[in-house]
This record gives sequence, C-alpha cells and structure tokens, in this order.
Amino acid sequence: MKPSFLLFLAVFALSACKPSTPGSEGKADGDVTIDSAEAATTALTTFPDTAYASVDRLQFVVEILDTATDATLSDLADRYANVPGNLTFRGGPLRNEPTAGSVSGTPTKIVRDWTFHTGRDDTPTSVGSFGGGSGWTGQPVYIRWTDEQVASQRASASGLTADFGAEEIIVGSLCGKVYCINFANGLASREALDAGNPIKGSVSLDPSLSGGLYAGQGIPAHPPIGQVAFNLFSHARTFFYGPDPKAERHWGAFDSSPVAVGQFLFWPGENGTIYKYARAGDGNLKIHTKLRYHVRGMPAAGVENSLCAYRNYGWFGDNHGNIVCVNLNTMRPVWHYDNHDDIDGSIVCEVDSATGTPYLYTACEVDRQGAQGICHFVKLNGLTGELVWEQQFPCLQLHLGGKHFDGGLYCTPLLGHGDCEGLLFASICQPGTSHHADFVCLRRTTGEVVYRKPLEFFAWSSPVPFYNAEGQLFIVTGDSAGRLYLFRAATGELLFKEVLGNNFESTPVPIGNALVVGSRGQEIHKFHLE
Repeated sequence: MKPSFLLFLAVFALSACKPSTPGSEGKADGDVTIDSAEAATTALTTFPDTAYASVDRLQFVVEILDTATDATLSDLADRYANVPGNLTFRGGPLRNEPTAGSVSGTPTKIVRDWTFHTGRDDTPTSVGSFGGGSGWTGQPVYIRWTDEQVASQRASASGLTADFGAEEIIVGSLCGKVYCINFANGLASREALDAGNPIKGSVSLDPSLSGGLYAGQGIPAHPPIGQVAFNLFSHARTFFYGPDPKAERHWGAFDSSPVAVGQFLFWPGENGTIYKYARAGDGNLKIHTKLRYHVRGMPAAGVENSLCAYRNYGWFGDNHGNIVCVNLNTMRPVWHYDNHDDIDGSIVCEVDSATGTPYLYTACEVDRQGAQGICHFVKLNGLTGELVWEQQFPCLQLHLGGKHFDGGLYCTPLLGHGDCEGLLFASICQPGTSHHADFVCLRRTTGEVVYRKPLEFFAWSSPVPFYNAEGQLFIVTGDSAGRLYLFRAATGELLFKEVLGNNFESTPVPIGNALVVGSRGQEIHKFHLE
C-alpha cells in the first residue's frame, strides 16, 4: 500500500482541449438537446489555480493516496455531451438536464404505459425502514445502445434476459437492488444487481460506455455502508469502499450521483469527504485524492447533492449551508459562500455565452433554522463566489405522522429555453401558505418571481422539460403524494394533474414524449404525454 501524502502546495494546470459540440446525434428519437455555451467555444482553458479570502473560513486537508497518477484532468470537455442517453443525475456535469423530451402541439394528458415492480426490504434501521421502489433523488439512467453494442452484449455479456434491447432504463431501488428495464415493454432486461443497502440517490453510468455503473448506498440496513461500482457487462461488483476511517463525520451514506470529468470520477459523501477516483470506465476505481473540510469552529457537514462541474471547477453545497468551489485538479477550495441552511438540491450551472463565465443557481432548506425560516434562493458567480442576486421565500417545517419535513428547496432547479429562455423553475416546499409547495418561476437575470403556482403536497422531485416544434416549453413535476403535474411553462397554466403513483420523490428522466420515474412502494413507471 502506498503511503498517504498531504498536499499543501498549489498545482498549476495549463491544459486545453477541443470541446464536444452538443447536438442531436446519438440521442434518442424525439429527444431535444439544448445547446450550451460550450458548443460555441473553440477551446476550453483551465480556470485559475487560486483561492479567495473566503477560503480562510475553512479548515481542510487534501490527502493524496495515488502519487503515480497525474492529478491534472486529461481534458475539460463534457464527457456526457454526445452520449446517447441520460447517464447521471440531471444529464451531465452542469446538472442542467440538457436532453429534453419532445411533444407535438400542446400536451394535455399524462398516460401510463407500464409499471415495473421492485423487490422490498423492510429491515428496520435507526432512521426507519424503506421498502422498495425509489426515493429522493432516484432519477433513472437511460441509455440507447447501438446495434453493434446490442449484438456484442448478447454474445458475451452476463445477466441478460430475453427482454434485453437497445433502449434500457437503469435505476437504483430502496430495496437495495439496481434494476435494468427494457424501456419499450417495462420488463427486466438484466438480472437485478445487488447493491447491499437501500439506494436513495441516482445511479450513474460511466460515459465511456465501457460498463462502469456507480451506486451510492443511502441507508445502513446491512452494514457496512459506502460506495459501490459494478461492471454492467460482466454483471459483477467491481468496487466497494466504506466506511472511511478518516472521515470527520460518521454518517457514511452517498446520495450524491457521481460524475466523470476527464479521467476521474468525483463523488461527494455524507461523511464530509469529497472523493476523486481514477476511473478505467469499466467499474474499476482507484482513490486518487480525498478532500476533508469544515468551517472553522464547526463540525463537518455531509454532502447529499451531486457535484456540479465545469472545466476544472466543481461546486457543491452541504448540510450546514456551505457552498464550496473546488479546483478539480488540486482538490483545493477556491471560494466559500454561506447560504445559511441545509442544501440538498444540486447546484445548476449556466455558462454565459458572451463571457464564458459560469453562473450557479441553488437554494437552501428550512432545517437548522427551526420551525420557520427563509429559503435563500441565490445566483452566484461560479468563478468568484460573488452574489449576483438573492430571492427569499419564507417557509415552514411540516409535521406529519410524527415526523417533520423541512421547508425550502429539495429539487434541482430547471433552466428554461425556447419560449422560456431566461427563466428558472423549481418547487419550494411549505412556503408558509395553506398548501404544501409552490411551483415557482424566476427570472434568471434578476431573481424576480414571475409566477407561483400551488401544488397540493410537498415536492422533492425535480421538474423535467418537454419542448414542441415551436420551442414552447412544457414541464412535468411530481409531488410526494403521488401526483404528476403538467404546466405550460411560459404562463404557469396547469394542463394536467392526477395521482398516478405512490409518492414521487424521485426525479423523472424525459425520453422523447415519455418519462420514466420511480415512486415509493415498489413501483417504477413509464408515462407518455399526449
């Protein structure tokens, strides 16, 4: 075993590369790919290796465990941009759901196509039992294999069923299994993979399509608990790590959906550690670097959201409200911003097409503030941590069935395009009114509230986009009482609302005019819009 080394010196990276150009090639029929600022850039350069004064609030240690592997990212392009599917939470490192669904005209109805039933695990734990189906964030992977890949897997891959086909859904379950489902007929396409513990977050398929599949365990029903990787083709577990003996926090869950940047995989933990893995793409991982940190005078906080990344910078929020920017080459913090309270929803990045500046959107919950408080919705400069605007939503905690549910933001916001260019959409829980959530639309330049529409229960699921040929945006979102809502995004007009499942905490994946989403109970559903 190689000895650990502590990094206290800056590492300078001067790499540049040609970017991927997002387009419709390789995507599923009917999918719409939203152009990004990166597509118009001729070369991607490394952001500065610097630290702003705000980093002085942090105490941190960067521990390098692999000195033989170059720490510098091999390239800065979006690995997910031209892959045929949605392989990690919200589609890629910007967490901006770049591949939207498509519809004809104005949809007015959500129709069920099939329901897949998962197993169930009712093992009692210190935080309850979790059954089956899927929970927060629970967005499925969607992959469209080529004819050659289908033939190759049928010839040599293990675990395939007779229903394996070109379009596949992969989803982690609260029963501790990972399920692979034929998108067309809703039947198992592979035998279930055993993750060992309930999965609450979103699984992630390596964008190399070499078989690597990553799943974070969410609840210690069957200790130990940690990070799991599989090789989808050999149908075998290839990696497990946890618990981390050096972690500053002793809750070892991983709700974060890991993301590939360059030759590395980045995976935040609820144990207060950010992990950088050298990845082979086939499910074999090797720990390269760990970042442990806390605000001076405070205990370490866990990270439940998924790392947002652009070029060599990554951003995350934690359970104490800290937003931290990290240089992914060195794993050293670049800046710190205090957003007051627990941040579970993932940060979304938008790159300004004129200046190339990344801007971040996120908001906090009402958790540590007590029974009532403020959901602080912010836009930050991703390079400096400077506040661009803040919108405040007074929120309450909800007490239901002997439990309390925090107010504020659990979902990941959605950037509008087409007829909603410049708008931002999210669900705010318990906003101090008679209903349990508001679906809100904000202006991205100013934070101005364009409209607020009531939902009938609290909502943790993230909204997903569908566009028609005229560029009109329609949004589907769910609530925790099993309703799905369909909105005309430009005006907030409610086009459809119905109870169609058992608690939609999970985020759907949009595919053509359809969506696949898990619910509590033991259900994964496919619906289509008409």
